[in-house]
Amino acid sequence: MRRINSQYRAIIYIILSAFCFAVMNLFVRMSGDIPPFQKSFFRNLVAVVFAAVVLVKQKSGFRWNKGNLKYLLLRSGIGTIGIVCNFYALSHIPLSDASILNKMSPFFVIIFSFFILKERLTFLQGAAVVIAFVGSLFVIKPSFQNVDVIPSAIGLFGDMCAGFAYTMVRILGNRKENGSRIVFFFSTFSCLSMLPFLIFDYHPMAWWQILMLLGAGLAATGGQFSITAAYCHAPAREISVYDYSQIIFATLLGVLFLGEVPDIYSFIGYIIIVAMAVLMFLYNNHKPPFRRL
Repeated sequence: MRRINSQYRAIIYIILSAFCFAVMNLFVRMSGDIPPFQKSFFRNLVAVVFAAVVLVKQKSGFRWNKGNLKYLLLRSGIGTIGIVCNFYALSHIPLSDASILNKMSPFFVIIFSFFILKERLTFLQGAAVVIAFVGSLFVIKPSFQNVDVIPSAIGLFGDMCAGFAYTMVRILGNRKENGSRIVFFFSTFSCLSMLPFLIFDYHPMAWWQILMLLGAGLAATGGQFSITAAYCHAPAREISVYDYSQIIFATLLGVLFLGEVPDIYSFIGYIIIVAMAVLMFLYNNHKPPFRRL
């Protein structure tokens, strides 16, 4: 019963994080033509403050558990690269396309979990990863005529970085690292690494752009705390499918606030990727349709 309750909490956390990240992407997109490094700095600055306040209230301290520093550095360094790539993609392709490409990260989590955590990868899981990648090509639509192919590819690379970063979060969760400390370390690392770019290539912002980025930071903070809690409560294979609710949120927000309607190829890609996510979820949780396999 305790294991089931933990899984339910993880599902709630990951759906909440999906909504928060969809709102964050909307704010980032509406902030205008600002370098992704600058957007990343403000996105994480709010998270630093909130995480610090939580750690002080918890009286947990800012010192990480022994042996966890290398995993925190890997999570933070690769995760920061992923954020910059994601923000670049958000500035150049439709909101829903950027969001579905971002949802390739759970598939990369499975790949990295196989190589790093030595978790078993079945034929069906491997096939699902390959088919999901094919689905991403429908969204990217690679061709010499498609001006969005480069930012889409950069966004996909950012998803790979996120998949690696979330694998590190899973390791840290297994090693009993405090979730708020993970968020604080990552956000602080990201802000500090963005400072040189901010100093030498700062773009003045209007008041509404500042508000948009602060809003993105608040939404990102909620998403970061939620997804960290989710992966600390349950393995990725049990909950990752619920992260795809972000596509619903992103599509609705894109239509309502940006007037963006995905084309037919993008919808085909959405269906393929989400279908593979559902397939893996059912398989990993041993639902009846797969017991005979």
